[in-house]
Amino acid sequence: MHSKGNLPSVLDVHVNVAGKSSMLGKMKGKKARWSVRPSEMSNKTFNPIRAIVDSMKVQPNPNKTTIALSIGDPTVFGNLPTDPEVTQAMKDALDSGKYNGYAPSVGYLSSREEVASYYHCPEAPLEAKDVILTSGCSQAIELCLAVLVNPGQNILVPRPGFSLYRTLAESMGIEVKLYNLLPEKSWGIDLKQLESLIDEKTACLVVNNPSNPCGSVFSRSHLRKILAVAARQCVPILADEIYGDMVFSNSKFEPLATLSSNVPILSCGGLAKRWLVPGWRLGWILIHDRRDIFGNEIRDGLVKLSQRILGPCTLVQGALKSILRRTPQEFYHNTLSFLKSNADLCYGALAAIPGLRPIRPSGAMYLMNDWCSWHFVSDRC
Repeated sequence: MHSKGNLPSVLDVHVNVAGKSSMLGKMKGKKARWSVRPSEMSNKTFNPIRAIVDSMKVQPNPNKTTIALSIGDPTVFGNLPTDPEVTQAMKDALDSGKYNGYAPSVGYLSSREEVASYYHCPEAPLEAKDVILTSGCSQAIELCLAVLVNPGQNILVPRPGFSLYRTLAESMGIEVKLYNLLPEKSWGIDLKQLESLIDEKTACLVVNNPSNPCGSVFSRSHLRKILAVAARQCVPILADEIYGDMVFSNSKFEPLATLSSNVPILSCGGLAKRWLVPGWRLGWILIHDRRDIFGNEIRDGLVKLSQRILGPCTLVQGALKSILRRTPQEFYHNTLSFLKSNADLCYGALAAIPGLRPIRPSGAMYLMNDWCSWHFVSDRC
């Protein structure tokens, strides 16, 4: 006999059959000591924005008002509230008692029909089967990367760009290649440099328009040139269009899928920015594949991946029809007017500072300085 806590790592196992003892062999026992380590995925995961914001502990100067420039959350200061119709839609969904259970992993059919109807156009037709509802646009991006790219393959990501692309990709064992945005061309893509990055392991091109963090909006002609590269190299596109339609009067937002019928595109969007409710966590993937290049495999893959967490909040799904149909145009107009006024204010103030060269934004919620004028370039931009 062995004393408790001092068992051998391998035990002899005996059975008694008809009064006869028989040894079956060796059976592994418990580990000799605890050894719990974080997974490779967790070790590879680094979100620079959240790492700063979630751990920020700064003692403010009592004689000065804090100006927070850390995160694109329009709700923080209360000066950009959502529309009362949006809030009422959520109250009605809650009071109805219809949305307390599980929904299909890709979202309620009725909710997907509403999104398809809202974004449908002759140049880029959509049906409910082309819509996957997600827990925010961030999960939409994650699902797109997970379905298109295997570990060891690479994706093309803008620089400067939204840090989440890299955070998600590297945690999945995906190589990230950075293509340059050119400040002297209002943050247009360096198309020659972009195409030079593509190789046999390139599985996806990420296009963010309107841009976070540049505030730029690509013209139709520039988007067509991007699509030409993708078509020539047979690379599908992940279009991050969460700021779609949030453009100022001097620009026009062109959904990428409306300009091409031969490049398969997964377009990601959601309620967070345009409706000013990022905490409600409802996003979507729009599948544009008129030449059936994705086939059933990519669609089925997205469904399987969505089944890991069973989709976004059912209450928000229940409110979606009213949100999309009843939000008044005046709300969108007032939001953009407010953002444009602030953009002009920031641009003027920064332009007056020696050594800074801000690029005037055309949409979204951001303004970017010409980083080429800095004396360093971080590959984490």
